[in-house]
Amino acid sequence: MDFLLSLPAETYTSWMVMAIIIIFSILVYSRAKTVDPFAKPKGILLIAEWIVVTVEGLVKTNMGFHFRFLSPYFLGITLYVFIGFLFGLTGLSSPLSYYLNTFTIVLMSFILIHFTAIKTNGWKYFKRFIEPFVVFLPINLVSVWAPLVSMSFRIFGNILSGFILMSLIYFSLGQLSDWVFSFLPSGLSSLWLAPLIAPWFHLYFDLFSALIQTLVFISLSMLFIAQEGPARPSKDEEEKHALIA
Repeated sequence: MDFLLSLPAETYTSWMVMAIIIIFSILVYSRAKTVDPFAKPKGILLIAEWIVVTVEGLVKTNMGFHFRFLSPYFLGITLYVFIGFLFGLTGLSSPLSYYLNTFTIVLMSFILIHFTAIKTNGWKYFKRFIEPFVVFLPINLVSVWAPLVSMSFRIFGNILSGFILMSLIYFSLGQLSDWVFSFLPSGLSSLWLAPLIAPWFHLYFDLFSALIQTLVFISLSMLFIAQEGPARPSKDEEEKHALIA
């Protein structure tokens, strides 16, 4: 019990995000079993189909059909990152505002990048660390970790900056409201402007930023993994594969 109480708040919100994804998946599965597969989807099935088609479209565009098996992975990561950003709207701590959570998400993609490279190149993969000369080994080792650091700090920095800016906006609106409504009793004068103005800033810092940062993260992950894989088939071969699939 003491261990659970010592965990940061972002750990609990991370569990909440995963619980939301699991519940959503169970509802979609239960609903899909009871409807006509040839009927036009609606409600929660329509939302689920749109999400799946969008993610598979990004995988096809950025990686090619031979990486289609990674669609479930990117689907899960997309939902986690997007919902994690949206937690700023609830007043709870976003799981992505804790760097260890963000680092872990990016680490999974980082492992996939190098697993793909090893699977594609075999032992030749390790040759890149001493190219063009052995003395470049330290520099090459640093460059290997660059995507992990840059992508994790990109997400962490964006959500942290959004939290700081929203805190400043709430503070400024509270001070302005105190000045405008100074004739009201103390404690009430600061509560008028924030509910009217702050939601519009939340639309950008939480909703719009969530869409952009989620898209940027999964797109970069797809491109980094794809460039380590085998040569991409020609457009005709991909179209033929698409017809078969």
